[in-house]
Amino acid sequence: MAHIAPTGHEKVEKNLGLMVVLIILVVSIGGLVQIVPLFFMKSTTEPVAGLKPYSALQLAGRDIYIRESCMVCHSQMIRPFRAETERYGHYSVAGEFVYDRPFQWGSKRTGPDLHRVGGRYSDEWHRVHLMDPRAVVPESVMPGFPWLSDAKIDGADVQHKMQVLKDWFGHPYTDEDIAKAPEAVKDKTEMDAMIAYLQGLGTAIKR
Repeated sequence: MAHIAPTGHEKVEKNLGLMVVLIILVVSIGGLVQIVPLFFMKSTTEPVAGLKPYSALQLAGRDIYIRESCMVCHSQMIRPFRAETERYGHYSVAGEFVYDRPFQWGSKRTGPDLHRVGGRYSDEWHRVHLMDPRAVVPESVMPGFPWLSDAKIDGADVQHKMQVLKDWFGHPYTDEDIAKAPEAVKDKTEMDAMIAYLQGLGTAIKR
């Protein structure tokens, strides 16, 4: 019986090292083709009209939001489907997240999406909700965060973060914004900061 020489594909399948290298090469090229063009699209790299970097209090609140792992149950990404836009509001736009490091996208929703929660409820509603969620939403499975009312914000820490965001990432904070950061969060609690952050979410685009 005549010997059939292996094809190029068979050679690759039988050579594990070569196959790994080729897989990495293909994935790398595919990734670059998808990712690189985004850096040159203004809709993904420039802020939407009216978007401002987080204030000192909001920035502190965002860090607390991440520290308490709120993103595990709440996404901040409204997809362009009717069922989502009717419930949450205008779909999320890339230019709204220019000042988010890291962004809070996702699809895991034990609780509702929060991207358009800003202005939907009063500060007092948020305060009660964070203290005891079932006081305002009886069916809620969210835990309470009463300790936020006792912890104070560190002004020097917030000031340092704002300086880093300006120097390393180009966030448009002025020297005055940074200098006034400690005063802006003086005597403020983590609860105040969290509410300030939530109240600003998704407000750059009108409903």
